[in-house]
Amino acid sequence: MTRSHLLHVAAAAVAILAAPASAQAYPTRPIQVIVPFAGGSASDVVMRILLDRMAKSIGQPFIVDNRPGAGGNIGTSAATKAAPDGYTLVMGSTGPMAANRTLYRDLGYDPDKDLEPISLFAYFPILIVVSSKLPVKSLNEFVTYAKSRPKQLNYGSVGIGSSQHLSGVYFEQVAGLELTHVPYRNIAQYVPDLIAGTVPVGFQWLPNVSAPLQSGDARALAVAASKRTTALPDVPTAAEAGMRNYEASGSRRSRIRRSPPRSSSRARKGLRRRPRGSPSSSVPKPSNGARSSSKPASLRFSSDLRNSGMSRE
Repeated sequence: MTRSHLLHVAAAAVAILAAPASAQAYPTRPIQVIVPFAGGSASDVVMRILLDRMAKSIGQPFIVDNRPGAGGNIGTSAATKAAPDGYTLVMGSTGPMAANRTLYRDLGYDPDKDLEPISLFAYFPILIVVSSKLPVKSLNEFVTYAKSRPKQLNYGSVGIGSSQHLSGVYFEQVAGLELTHVPYRNIAQYVPDLIAGTVPVGFQWLPNVSAPLQSGDARALAVAASKRTTALPDVPTAAEAGMRNYEASGSRRSRIRRSPPRSSSRARKGLRRRPRGSPSSSVPKPSNGARSSSKPASLRFSSDLRNSGMSRE
């Protein structure tokens, strides 16, 4: 995945976050941004590119602090313990903001009470991928193959409650088959196993699996969205491939520790400041599988969590 591709996401995100410029007392020093996933992941790369663009807008640098673990809970919890002064942000995602409430007995924080949103800056449609070592070349072939081998095929994710995990659970329900979930601490641990065929299935974001797709070590069967992705125009949607009720995605949002109204408002206005000379429209469309949006992305399987057979930790 090239840096120029990811810059499209950052450019779109800057436009979404933008607001008319005005004199601001904030920020006057660097801002810490906690990314609750490992360095090098799609979340980390996209966030860093976005922050680089935003730093030029607000005149202060951002310091990225990667704190992976527990499906994003560790880093998110750390953000809720920071001083409520607007100088600690956290990258919010489906797991630690929503799904993990049903999967963990105690998150150590309350997403609604402890954090408040700044903006949704991108979401990633889920891509159904398999190792090239599997003898399947279409979604229908994969479903037939998996049904004849219940629980024998493993799929990987970056943790319990992640959009990748829940997309797999939802796929099992829609397709009427059984897979085995293998959670990893980070995407770098999963990709070699995908290539080797030991964990031959994935419900992934394109940036996470672009390298094995480009090398031919993995194969994309379908994208779980209503439209094909511009980055992989030859890959059908799940509906086109024969599965009409399967759409799933993961979103990325910036959030801030809840603080007194005046401090909170000052931080939001400062972070949404438009870079000088930036256009108000004509935002480039992302071409790395991510899609910019100012509206919440939904995981259609969220209402099925309690019926999925997953247990709390």
